[in-house]
Amino acid sequence: MMPAHETYDVVVIGAGAGGMTAAAVAAAEGLRVLVIEKTAFVGGTTAWSGGMVWIPANPKMKEAGLSDSVADAVQYLSSTVPEPANAGLRAAFLARGPEAIAYLEANTELRLRPVKAYPDYYPERLGATSGGRVLEPVAFDGTRLGKAFARLRPPLPEFTLFGGMMVNGLDISHLRQVGKSLRSTLRTARLVSAYAWQRLRAPRGTTLHLGNALAARLYASLLARQVEILFSADVEDLSMQGDRVAGVVIRHGARDRLIAARRGVVLATGGFSHDARLRKRFFPAATGFVSATNPSGTGDGLRLAAAAGAALNTDATSPAYWVPASLFRRADGSRGVFPHTVTDRAKPGVIAVNAAGRRFVNEALSYHEFVLAMLRDGNGEPDRPFYLICDRQFLWSYGLGRIKPFTRNYRRYVASGELTEGSDVAQLAAKIGIKPSPLAATIAAYNAGAKEGRDPEFGRGSTIYQRHLGDAAHKPNPCVAPIIRAPFFAMRIHPTDLGTAIGVKVDAQARVLRADSTPIAGLYACGNDMASIMNGNCPGPGITLGPALTFGYIAGRHLAEGHVASVASSVATTSV
Repeated sequence: MMPAHETYDVVVIGAGAGGMTAAAVAAAEGLRVLVIEKTAFVGGTTAWSGGMVWIPANPKMKEAGLSDSVADAVQYLSSTVPEPANAGLRAAFLARGPEAIAYLEANTELRLRPVKAYPDYYPERLGATSGGRVLEPVAFDGTRLGKAFARLRPPLPEFTLFGGMMVNGLDISHLRQVGKSLRSTLRTARLVSAYAWQRLRAPRGTTLHLGNALAARLYASLLARQVEILFSADVEDLSMQGDRVAGVVIRHGARDRLIAARRGVVLATGGFSHDARLRKRFFPAATGFVSATNPSGTGDGLRLAAAAGAALNTDATSPAYWVPASLFRRADGSRGVFPHTVTDRAKPGVIAVNAAGRRFVNEALSYHEFVLAMLRDGNGEPDRPFYLICDRQFLWSYGLGRIKPFTRNYRRYVASGELTEGSDVAQLAAKIGIKPSPLAATIAAYNAGAKEGRDPEFGRGSTIYQRHLGDAAHKPNPCVAPIIRAPFFAMRIHPTDLGTAIGVKVDAQARVLRADSTPIAGLYACGNDMASIMNGNCPGPGITLGPALTFGYIAGRHLAEGHVASVASSVATTSV
């Protein structure tokens, strides 16, 4: 189905969080908006993510009785993002992020709440907070989308239960207490019953959480404003009038068509995680070609911007944001990538080892820092193996990767090669190609301190962030327990990107810039098409979605400024 009109006020390329935010804001300001999405779904990588949004000094914090200030955030970022590059954009983010949240909650379907106990990743740094800067989407009823629910990208199956039931963090804590707590058992029974009822009417659960709820709320905002969305369409080129971007040339099926954009075009195509050429150019060789992002992020926005004269910002400490991930094959033969973000690494009773069988990192650090340690240890060598090592007690209590806690039939994962099992440490080492004596020595040294809840080598569990990710019920250290109960297990992990940090240069209005820092009229960028304001540093959870929503909002408001002025002028003339 081709677009209903030849001309729109705004054309947005990409229906992820940043693109949908820009579209929703522009539409709320009265503009006619077209969103062009190359896949059959809205949501992008956001729909697969945890949906966390990092906005310091946001209005929700004050409502929850939590204190924060822009000054504190500036102090925190000065140590965690010390590079001068993009300082002006970070200032714009801090100044307008709270404004963006207030506007979106007042004018769209977006609803967020503060996560009161989710510390910044470097809680020992000045200006850090123990929670509240992180916002999570309020659960959303997918049935509100009607038939359009089928257009919302489903979450990764590995992050659902019973073939399609989504749960939030609180639900997970109750699921772990089934049979131990009457309250948790009853709550779980209600969740499962509700899910069973939902499956009678839908192909998956309709109570949405995390990034799927965030994407759904933004999608609902577009539907409420009658924003047109063109699916399965590629943008071949930008249309120029002189030095101004005036529209796009799209291919939908076998036809090309020019769509005019009176006010401008927003690039929000998701970065270049799946473009082999750009990965080879910018990524360390040791990272290979494993990405936890949506496959549609192939650098389309960057190529379109470059053709219009845009400059690429390559001044980043890291070209991407990283996570250790395990690989597997799904029943349909597709490759699965499981990002080890917060579910297992910091729990008590697991360690990470390198090819020599030695620990190389505090396993409870942020996922980004964890992979940076992998890259340092590997000396840039591609395909260098790393493993998570645990025992039977850990696997049962916490799971590992996509293997969920309390899994009895873990041997199917062994049979597939995803998990390696050894009756003792020596056998496990031999199976994964590590010399037995170093691995045995590593586990023995770790266990010596772990029996007392200590980790002398790396200090695991030493910060509130690390302890937050551990098991609060495990004493004395929620992140440390010995590895002693046979059989023993290993799971290989790979350095994997969660999204690119390199992107096009923009100004504080989200306008794309040339090499001489002049803006290209009519061209905006947000999300991962825009160079990360954090320069490839990762100071907290949601530091990609927070700026994506903020600069999507900024773009939408800036595109509408002339429209609002002209409407006001027209009203004034009519009144006279």
